[in-house]
Amino acid sequence: MRVAARHLALGLLLAASLRPGLAAPPPHRVPDTLAQRVQACTPCHGAQGVATRDGYFPRIAGKPDGYLYRQLLNFRDGRRQNPAMARLVENLTDAYLQEIAAHFAALDLPHEPPPMRAAPAAESARGAQIVRQGDAARRLPACAACHGAAMTGVAPDVPGLLGLPRDYLIAQLGAWRTGLRRAHAPDCMADIARRLPEPDIAAVATYLSQQPMPRDPRPAKALPEPMPLACGVAAR
Repeated sequence: MRVAARHLALGLLLAASLRPGLAAPPPHRVPDTLAQRVQACTPCHGAQGVATRDGYFPRIAGKPDGYLYRQLLNFRDGRRQNPAMARLVENLTDAYLQEIAAHFAALDLPHEPPPMRAAPAAESARGAQIVRQGDAARRLPACAACHGAAMTGVAPDVPGLLGLPRDYLIAQLGAWRTGLRRAHAPDCMADIARRLPEPDIAAVATYLSQQPMPRDPRPAKALPEPMPLACGVAAR
């Protein structure tokens, strides 16, 4: 009797579920768009690629598309070492990486103000000197000579250096020095980083991380003069 009663109850529930007006709601469908697909990037790089200026992860929104594309290639092909990034892009084609780069490059979104951290005056002054004037004694060109006077980068391949966390800048210069980050020859950034002693790396990172973005944060269209060093395009 108990078995029969149980079967009767199940039959009544099934009949009720088939009544008009009681049909199950349609399944939720996620739109198949590039913006949806790149949600995998946002846990680290922030919503729409706008990372905060505190921490390790860089902002990628608004970076030159050629630069973003070549860095994705570098992660995929082993010239940049980051296991999480390598896993994300290891099976993606060149064409798809170009789509991702173009998506983030086209995002024109507000920048957070720089963090207000106290820094020794001598360190800030040294950082400003290297960024704006370079150091002839160490054969260091000014950062602005390649990354633009506004330090917002140069299209299509040179990244901006403002709006990035201090820790990230230090880590990347350190990676260039030690060979953990590489680019196609001539690898100009590796040469520059090896000429920078650790205190200068800290000074440059401190100065850059404390600079506000200009009113127009977009990359410059061109440099007024040729670059002071020969650089493989993937190195920039």
